[in-house]
Amino acid sequence: MASPNRTPLIALGVALCAVVGATAYGQIQLNAWNGPFYDSLSHKNFAGFLYQLIVFVGIAGGLLILNVSQTWLNQTTKLKLREGLTRDLVDQWLEPNRAFRLAGAGEIGVNPDQRVHEDVRHLTELSTDLGIGLLQATLLLASFIGVLWILSRGIILNLDGWHFAIPGYMVWCALLYASAASWLSWMVGRPLIRLNAERYAREADLRVALVRVNEHANGIAIHGGERDEKEHVGHALDQVLAMMRRLVTGVTRLAWVTAGYGWFTIIAPFVVAAPGFFSGDLSLGGLMVAVGAFNQVQQALRWFSDNFSAIADWRATLLRVASFRQALVEMDRLGHKTGQIERVEATDGKLTFDSLGVASPGGCAALNESHISIEPGEHVLIIGAPRVGKTNLFRAIAGLWPWGCGRIFLPPRETMFFMSQPPYIPPGSLRAVLSYPAPATAFTDSEITAALDRMALSYLSPKLDRVAHWDGELSGDELQNLAFARLLLHKPGWVLIDDAIGRLDENSRITVLDIFRHELAGTTLISIGRQGTPDGFYTRVLRLTSDPDGMRLVPCPTLPTATSRVEQKAAA
Repeated sequence: MASPNRTPLIALGVALCAVVGATAYGQIQLNAWNGPFYDSLSHKNFAGFLYQLIVFVGIAGGLLILNVSQTWLNQTTKLKLREGLTRDLVDQWLEPNRAFRLAGAGEIGVNPDQRVHEDVRHLTELSTDLGIGLLQATLLLASFIGVLWILSRGIILNLDGWHFAIPGYMVWCALLYASAASWLSWMVGRPLIRLNAERYAREADLRVALVRVNEHANGIAIHGGERDEKEHVGHALDQVLAMMRRLVTGVTRLAWVTAGYGWFTIIAPFVVAAPGFFSGDLSLGGLMVAVGAFNQVQQALRWFSDNFSAIADWRATLLRVASFRQALVEMDRLGHKTGQIERVEATDGKLTFDSLGVASPGGCAALNESHISIEPGEHVLIIGAPRVGKTNLFRAIAGLWPWGCGRIFLPPRETMFFMSQPPYIPPGSLRAVLSYPAPATAFTDSEITAALDRMALSYLSPKLDRVAHWDGELSGDELQNLAFARLLLHKPGWVLIDDAIGRLDENSRITVLDIFRHELAGTTLISIGRQGTPDGFYTRVLRLTSDPDGMRLVPCPTLPTATSRVEQKAAA
């Protein structure tokens, strides 16, 4: 399916080509204007001088309009490119289960927000600026190289009394001059590609360290951990500064080449055109036209060397974004050599585990019975030791963790409600949080208020329409109670809980168990945790144990990071 931004981007590209082409034509006219203008000065022709000033105002006015138009098209193209690329990455990232799998995929899954936000912004801005600059340089080269070739006819070289002309003399000089500058820029600036990629990775690490301090400021202050955090942030900052020092050295070396050629460019065209002027074949106006054409040609040819630092930055950013997108697509191949758990919709209204084994890199987890059928209305507890794979079992039932063996027969998905640990609290109004994943209008005020009262959260009732990040404003106990209030509103037929009941305080736990005895008496509860309840609430207790001989998760081949890709490309 084509991107919705494709047509606007094509239209912007056509408009940019037209504007840049018109600008190139205006530059030709402006350069040609130099001839009669400087000739009027050399001949002290005041009337001709005034006329040429009027001509200049017309040419400059047209170029001003074109420059403003190009600026608008440039900024609009950046906007559309960023919109299209960001939406594409977000769509790929938030494909079912991909964000979850990416989080455990190693370095490529670190700081995806940095890739989607900062890297995309930087890439679209560089791509637009460099693309328009290259287009402009190409059109100027095509426009002025003919002019320079014609002007070269008037240059006669004198070598030891031998007079001769070289066809396209100034064109060849411009080509040689620009090629030398580009070759030196490439040789000196090539390491900047790898350095820029490493710098962006270190910048992302620093950003994460700073965000972490902000999110855990309360705990840091309670434990007096400011000194340790300073060391952690300082270490991340040192890594960034070390990379920036290496970049400073690399950019400085490149500046010797670019700045050196830039200064010599001031006199280079006069040196090249001097034989024609001093031989009398070129007037002052003709000399200035030749100098202007030479500058335009060599500037167009030197686009690569002048922009090498930006090109290195663009290439490093492109590889980071491209490797991230490839990783998102390849998340679907994660564990492709490992067996898959078969998920089947049950026809008998039960939840059944048939020879279920949940694979992980550390081993396989299995229940103590090979065939288990859970009847509607049952309260089942699944317990296991730490790190045995309880959360992976929860994810397998929810469809997030497909790796393993056996089959799971499930009731209809719409009848099931999953409570992860910690609970997911989306941003928005409190009403929307309690109604999630249903629309905010799914429940009445009285229903929501009653659910909050039941979980001892009545003080939140006046705040139903307040929009906030509630997971940052409420305590951990309040968030747990809010999640159970949401469960009470939805009244699902089946509830699967990952270690949430065991984390409740005593009063809240008693309330939740009472809810399952009364308001949700017909709801099937499957709770995964470390221990049971002493009051015989659960009708069955199952055990999850490690199976050392069971299937293990075999990840897909290691995904290349942005930095490693840059190193591979640079070495090629």
